[in-house]
Amino acid sequence: MTDQFVHRTTGEAIVDGLLAHGVDTVFGIPGVQTYALYDALARVGDRIRVLGARHEQGAAYMAFGYAQATGRPGVFTVVPGPGVLNAGAAMLSAYGASAPLVCLTSEIPTAYMGRGLGHLHEMPDQLATLRTFTKWAANIEHPAHAAALVADAFHHATTGRPRPVALAAPWDVLGRSAPCPPCAPRPADATPLDGALVARATEMLASAVNPMIMVGSGARGAVAEVRALAAALQAPVVSFRGGRGIVSDREAHGFTLAEGFERWRRSDVVVGIGTRMELAWFRWPGRPEGQRTILIDIDPAQLVRLAPAVGIVGDAAAVTGAIVGELGSAQAKPMASRADELGEIKRRAQADVATLQPHADYLRAIRDVLPDDGFFVEEVSQIGFASYFAFPIYEPRTFVTCGHQGTLGFGFPTALGVKAACPDRAVVSIAGDGGFLFGVQELATAVQERLGVVTIVFDNGAYGNVMNDQRRLFDGRVIGSELRNPDFVALARAFGAHGEQASNPDELRRALDGALTRDEPSVIAVPMPLDAASSPWRFLMPQLSRDDR
Repeated sequence: MTDQFVHRTTGEAIVDGLLAHGVDTVFGIPGVQTYALYDALARVGDRIRVLGARHEQGAAYMAFGYAQATGRPGVFTVVPGPGVLNAGAAMLSAYGASAPLVCLTSEIPTAYMGRGLGHLHEMPDQLATLRTFTKWAANIEHPAHAAALVADAFHHATTGRPRPVALAAPWDVLGRSAPCPPCAPRPADATPLDGALVARATEMLASAVNPMIMVGSGARGAVAEVRALAAALQAPVVSFRGGRGIVSDREAHGFTLAEGFERWRRSDVVVGIGTRMELAWFRWPGRPEGQRTILIDIDPAQLVRLAPAVGIVGDAAAVTGAIVGELGSAQAKPMASRADELGEIKRRAQADVATLQPHADYLRAIRDVLPDDGFFVEEVSQIGFASYFAFPIYEPRTFVTCGHQGTLGFGFPTALGVKAACPDRAVVSIAGDGGFLFGVQELATAVQERLGVVTIVFDNGAYGNVMNDQRRLFDGRVIGSELRNPDFVALARAFGAHGEQASNPDELRRALDGALTRDEPSVIAVPMPLDAASSPWRFLMPQLSRDDR
């Protein structure tokens, strides 16, 4: 035993590991199985801020918001069994959205594990369950193992494709003391650059006539390289959700999905960078004959699933930068500017989007007030879907999404985590009336912790997308989708938050401006008509015109 070993409880060893990894915030709800962890957090004082939630799902979504806003791991703690399952939706959201989360939980006492005796919060096999929606999960069996396992947890959460991980310590182990080594963060694994594949990709792009770039959340660490590639190719950069803002929507090369579809049929080479390319394989019809795909991704599985002509496993910045470096010598001559051509495509698409009413006008009102670096947290709702293409985004990470999981109710608690991570920046959360009530209890957290998120609730008295589908698909029969709602303004005030109503885009613009100035928890209720004719789905699942078929 060396002098490096210090007597620690498992809880204290875990907290030492959090500090070693630069963690400054933990979200959660204490319970009897995690008392030793919370006591260890109390002992480090304000070195780690502990934000208490009112529901385990809320705590996990706050950690998710923290991770989405910063790129750093969001850390939360819940009790085992029901607490883990309550947090499961957020972990599944993070898994789909490639966000690094670290779940710290407990287990029933070691002597009772696997015996099925019905101990408090017992799950038949918690570790096996966690492994179905995390990248990595483990149990700590002794205090001396805690430091290494914390380092493993953060390594798996942040390297390769970022995703949630979970670490559990049984009730009796969490408070046990023993000599423990210090926690040393593990270095990231290096991915070698395949020069031959870079050369093949460069050759393909040098001869492309109408290239297109698609970006997802995996490209957020390659902003400069993506912009340089777009300039070299004079190609539009299309983003769906996670990649929004990598190229600003103000720029000629920055395309929303609505604008990208206008160019899709003419694109001969498509470069996907850190993206599942959902638009190409699922949403956009009429893939042009002979179109070739280059895919750059840190996750080798993506190359198997999408079968590109050239697939390169590696860091988005390193691979894209290498291609940009080789393009200069590979191209016969620099591409002439296509800013006017691309700008005209954008103007046509934006004129079409502007006909989506009243969604487009409400989203424009929010954009007029929200600073460029302010965060916009979407939600599973008609206006949330419209925001994918009708809300301009100017900086990376400022469009916060749950990705393909489409988890109803994620938005408001996620926005609280965004605000906790970035207290000096504006955060606006939009929600439908149904989704907001999934996490409305976290208004108490917002008030208690002084998290000045502005939530705009668009109230149509229904699960709107469901009701429209029922009316369209089942001869107008509606069941289970009508909602009787509270007075959202009075509800906000009852929690101690600011509440007001806005009945049109101009009123929303003024109300939002005032709320952001006050920087206090606020709810703005907006009565919203439910009109199937104004559905955003014609942009999300477009059809070919007769001329294109």
